[in-house]
Amino acid sequence: MGTVGLSFGSPTSGQGFNVSQTVSQITSIMQNVETPWKNQLTQLQSQDSAYTTLGTDLSNLTTNLQALTNFQGVLESKSGSSSNTNVLQLLSASNTALAGSHTVTVSSLAQTNSYYSEDFANPADLINGSLTITVGSGSPVTINTDSGGDTIAQFAANINNANAGVTANIITDSGGQRLSIVSNTSGTAGNFTIGTTLTDATNSSNIISFTQAQAGTNASFTVDGISESSSSNTVANAIPGVTFQLLSAAPSSPVQVEIANNNTAVETAVSNFVTAYNQAITDLNAQEGNNSAGQPEPLFGNPTVALLQSQLESALNFSVASSLTASGSQGSGWTFTAGSATDTFTAAAGAFGTGSGGTGSSAAITSPSTLTQIAADLNTAGTGYTATLNSADTTMTVTPSSSSPATLAATAPVLSASGSGSVSSFTQLGISMNNDGTITLNTSTLDSLLNSNYQDVVNFLQPSASFLSFGGNFTNALNNLGNQAPSGAVYLALQQDQSMESTLNTNITNENTLISQQTQSLTSELNQANYTLTQIPQEMTYMNELYSSYSGYNINPNFG
Repeated sequence: MGTVGLSFGSPTSGQGFNVSQTVSQITSIMQNVETPWKNQLTQLQSQDSAYTTLGTDLSNLTTNLQALTNFQGVLESKSGSSSNTNVLQLLSASNTALAGSHTVTVSSLAQTNSYYSEDFANPADLINGSLTITVGSGSPVTINTDSGGDTIAQFAANINNANAGVTANIITDSGGQRLSIVSNTSGTAGNFTIGTTLTDATNSSNIISFTQAQAGTNASFTVDGISESSSSNTVANAIPGVTFQLLSAAPSSPVQVEIANNNTAVETAVSNFVTAYNQAITDLNAQEGNNSAGQPEPLFGNPTVALLQSQLESALNFSVASSLTASGSQGSGWTFTAGSATDTFTAAAGAFGTGSGGTGSSAAITSPSTLTQIAADLNTAGTGYTATLNSADTTMTVTPSSSSPATLAATAPVLSASGSGSVSSFTQLGISMNNDGTITLNTSTLDSLLNSNYQDVVNFLQPSASFLSFGGNFTNALNNLGNQAPSGAVYLALQQDQSMESTLNTNITNENTLISQQTQSLTSELNQANYTLTQIPQEMTYMNELYSSYSGYNINPNFG
């Protein structure tokens, strides 16, 4: 008796066969259908692991890029110090502040106008009447006591609810309590006057008096010998981009304020970006070869790897179009400087052409002598400028000529320009690309650029509303490559793999269910067959005995 390559032994031996082993052998044959599914599932899971590593790399790269593109990152501000923090405390220096040293001499501090009332020996005493407060040249505000009178505390609350430009407080001293009224605006602009008809409820003829504690005055100081005044002791932009706090007057003790670029922090952030970029490229490159066992890596030949490599390289090589704002004086022509290119435009009147909007939209601009400012953008091809003339609200396009300057107008003012166009590519930061796609940072080059043109580095890296920066473009690229739903390339690849894995797992589960059912049925059938085989010798003995009883012939001499 034979079945599917299995031997059941001699049918007359009575020994039967091993049902469990036989079922296991048959089940193993049935499970072969799952082998390609399981192999594919293993391959997909290896791809998932590789994708997860790449997703982590891109996430780290995004984090390190954000340190350079975030407006609260290392490029947000510059460092600074004060030589005498008892007189002047430096609060902040934005990235627009120029590195350098400044001398500040504080003659007097700003003061806030305030008044106080006479003492109230008994805080429970009631007052009646009104108080009229006039801040600066504003309209008078009258605050009345409630019907029946107010305690001093109740009336202070009435003042604060009146939005009169002042704040009332209760001050306790040795004589009792006083009503203190302080302007909400420091300096001379916050000076106010008080008119009072307040009386003691027990003595209506006793007018409650107020005394001026101090008048509102502006702070007086000099910055690099230039006289300055501030209504507040917190001073912003007296030094462009710098905010400092005046703490005490010291007319004979000048304070040195030092503003410095955060070169070290910026260089560290750029270095971290380079390291993160190289990790991503290294892991991508690794997928192009074999593993230690000589087998292809999970993503070998995968189009997603090629996409990530090309998009990262493209984002790194992104070039920022020059952009600038210029101002100057009357002269023989306009000079536009964008990056390293400089063009001067002169000559014929009427050559501005027709504007696109505003007062100059209907005719050629023939007399631009009053213009004092323009904004110019170098076009993406680097062949021309589109300039906006602010006083005429119009635009023009100028194409530079290699042989002679483009013609504009004889009376045009000369404008020397400086702006965000001097840094247009990552190579200017001291970053170079290696043969394997990784990059190297020369910190000396970056340090020199930060010292000479810090703001242009900021403009190159940080997103802008007026042009697409390197940092903005790289951020957009990473958003389309990493784990971000719904469009990240790694996210989509993982979603596709997981969908296939789900189908394979379902197929394997369904097949296992079917095999389990067939195993139970087969076990039952083979147990029955095995029982039958073990009964054959007994049946044969019975048949022999039956035959002997009829024939008288004893076939088996052992019986009888």
